[in-house]
Amino acid sequence: MSLDLITPQWPAPANVHAATTTRSGGVSPEPFDSLNMAGHVGDEVASVATNRQRLGEALLLPEKPHWLSQVHGTTVEKLDSGSIGMPEADASMTREPGCVCAVLTADCLPVLFCDRAGTKVAAAHAGWRGLAAGVLESTVEALGVPGDEILAWLGPAIGPQSFEVGEEVYQAFIGTGVEQNPEAAGAFVPSSNEGRWLADLYQLARIRLKNAGVTSVYGGDFCTFEDRERFYSFRRDGKTGRMASLIWLEAGERQKSKDK
Repeated sequence: MSLDLITPQWPAPANVHAATTTRSGGVSPEPFDSLNMAGHVGDEVASVATNRQRLGEALLLPEKPHWLSQVHGTTVEKLDSGSIGMPEADASMTREPGCVCAVLTADCLPVLFCDRAGTKVAAAHAGWRGLAAGVLESTVEALGVPGDEILAWLGPAIGPQSFEVGEEVYQAFIGTGVEQNPEAAGAFVPSSNEGRWLADLYQLARIRLKNAGVTSVYGGDFCTFEDRERFYSFRRDGKTGRMASLIWLEAGERQKSKDK
């Protein structure tokens, strides 16, 4: 079975490569069927290794992705070819060609970044906690270029009709007193269940990015919860696999970057 990969539709420079996996084309058994990319969810180690090998071959990855130990925080790991291990972080960035940034998701929002010059890329994992805490702003800061020089792509996440949340999530974004953010209120619609809200992660991400100066934002038209055939969803299934969102600079640009 071939891999069903999603390629971002955005005006990134030609040397920027990116993709998001779906759940098709791997070897993992139920409930991880079939292209599970995560090694921490209870899947067989050999199955995950095979899935990752298939991904590398399908995308012609220049090297193995740099996986993170994601904790719904705001830490951004700066990567190069010498980076090892699985650092505790929820985003990574690099300026080194051939170095592959990657995040894992199954309802949370993956956000890919590049600068217009094609010299830096980044990947962020933004669940509601990380989004509210500022993981996207931290990633923009780590890129170190003005917001209007950055492109962002919003990958597959739980959609606004499926993401029911409690008052604590609403308050985390709306805030109180001098920290109040009324603009975020537009991303919440009262649920039919009293005291609950339907939250739009994509809209919340766009608001956060806009406030960080990033207005060239693409994607954001998926729903992992509703599309059972194509996506993993933790909220829908509980024990399940993870998709990977990856971005890297073309390896052939490595020497050119070093010579600058």
